[in-house]
Amino acid sequence: MPITDDIKKTLSDPTPLYALAGAGDLAYEKLREVPGKVEELTADRKAAQEKAAARFQEAQAALAGAQAKVTETVSTLPTDLKGLQEKAQTFALQQVGRAAELAVKAMEAYEELAVRGKAVVEKGRGPAEDGAAQPTAVTEVVVDAEAVFAAEEPVDGELVDETPAAKKNGRARKTGSEK
Repeated sequence: MPITDDIKKTLSDPTPLYALAGAGDLAYEKLREVPGKVEELTADRKAAQEKAAARFQEAQAALAGAQAKVTETVSTLPTDLKGLQEKAQTFALQQVGRAAELAVKAMEAYEELAVRGKAVVEKGRGPAEDGAAQPTAVTEVVVDAEAVFAAEEPVDGELVDETPAAKKNGRARKTGSEK
């Protein structure tokens, strides 16, 4: 049954839990670095303010020159719409390629987090005591969906046990009209 196979697969795959544990461990590691960085940023704040003021003055000077360039560029814009359309299509295709690249990188990051999380979980379990084997896999839960839904079906206001086991053992209850 495809549904039960999907449920089995979902319940027996610990990779998402490992990825979550890995992400938590990575976040903890990064958060430990925050106090030192805050102190460093506080010390460098005055120098950054002076640097920002100097850049602001440079930007004002560059803005005056840029206004003249913008006016000149606007007057020389291409009027060839076909060329612009081709450039837009090329740009769109480049972005699709970048999106695919980012999807691959995201999958690699997910897998790295899963490996890291698995190591964290195994480290948290500790060594096996007295040579006893530690569980390494999630217990599989098998659910027969047809048996669950067919177990009790209402017939004329009464519930009837229609499971294959009940039919085999002769325990199927009869409805009021069959009695």
